[in-house]
Amino acid sequence: MSDAEWQLVGFSLRMALASLLLVLPSGLALAWWLARKNRRGKALVETLVTLPLVLPPVVTGLVLLELFGRRGPAGGWLHRAFGLDVAFTWRAVVLALAAMSLPLFVRAARTAFEEVDVKFEQLARTLGAGEWRVFFTVTLPLARRGVLAGALLAFARALGEFGATIMVAGNIPGRTTTLPVAIYAAVQNGEDAHAWTLAGVSAVIAFAAVFVGENLQRRRK
Repeated sequence: MSDAEWQLVGFSLRMALASLLLVLPSGLALAWWLARKNRRGKALVETLVTLPLVLPPVVTGLVLLELFGRRGPAGGWLHRAFGLDVAFTWRAVVLALAAMSLPLFVRAARTAFEEVDVKFEQLARTLGAGEWRVFFTVTLPLARRGVLAGALLAFARALGEFGATIMVAGNIPGRTTTLPVAIYAAVQNGEDAHAWTLAGVSAVIAFAAVFVGENLQRRRK
C-alpha cells in the first residue's frame, strides 16, 4: 500500500472512532431509557432511533445536510455563534457516521441492559446508592460485554458508511474522503487495483470488529 492509501485508512479509522465517542453518551442514555422505562412515547422513540437502519442512507444524509448546512437551523447557528462549518468538512463525516451507527449501538446496549437483573439495582438503592452510582457501579458493569459488542458493531458500521457521508460531506481528498467513498471514486475512475486494495483493508477491519463483537456476545450468553 502507498502512503496515500495508509493516510486514507488512518483518516477513516479516526473518523469512525470520533463518531463512536459521539455515539456513546447519547446511545447509552437512550438504551438505558428504552430498557428501563415504560412511558408514553416509547414506541415513537424506538421508531426514530431505528429509522436510519431502514431509510436509504442518502435520505439520512439529505436530512443532515438540511439541518447542518450553513443555511440550516443547526448549521447556521453554529456558523454565526462559533464560526464553525459542518457540511462538507470532517465534522460532517463524523456526524454522518454517528447517525448511521447509533441504531446498532442502541439495539445492542438495550438488550444488554434488559438482561441485567433489576434486583441488583434495587439492592444497591436500598444501601443508599443514587441513580448515577447504581448505573455506573451495577448496571453498566453487568452489561459491559453487550455494550462493548454494540460499540464494535457501531465502529464497523461507521467504517462502511457511504450514502449519508457522500451527501453531507462530499468527496474532498484529504478532508472528507473515507474508505467507502474512495473505493467508489476508484471504481468510477477505472482504478480497479486501487479499489480492491482499499476493499481488502475495509474487509479485514470489519471482519476483526465483528468477530470480536460476536465472541463477546457469545461469552455474555
